Amino acid sequence: MRLALFEPDIPQNTGTLLRLAACFNLPVDIIEPCGFVFNDQKMRRAGMDYLDMVDCTRHNSWQDFYAQHQGRIVLLTTKGAQSYVSFDFRDNDILLLGRESAGVPDYVHNAVDARLRIPMRPDARSINVAIAGAIVLGEALRQTGSFEKLV
Repeated sequence: MRLALFEPDIPQNTGTLLRLAACFNLPVDIIEPCGFVFNDQKMRRAGMDYLDMVDCTRHNSWQDFYAQHQGRIVLLTTKGAQSYVSFDFRDNDILLLGRESAGVPDYVHNAVDARLRIPMRPDARSINVAIAGAIVLGEALRQTGSFEKLV
């Protein structure tokens, strides 16, 4: 399983997701361009000393990432028709998170294998991207028995 961040806007969220990935021994793909200068100083503020534990691959564009990916791309989106709780996750899934400011463009929506949403009250716009990633990743790791592999 992997996390992929599409053109992230906020370094604190990116750092938080990198720390999450480090704790669960997951690789991360960063799909550029980022909405901030991606450097150690900005990432260390949120990721702290966990960043050295992350296998992080940076891709110049969606096209570069898409050409190299292996496994299903599972997009977390408020526009998803299926709830993440009814989805059957696999070990090699890539959980894709969109930009904080705009999600992902239509060409990404059209290219992914699944579009999942987190059920929430109808008058709420969205959940913070790092929190959303943690919620869905927890279920994906539970379903695939990956927590047991960490102990």
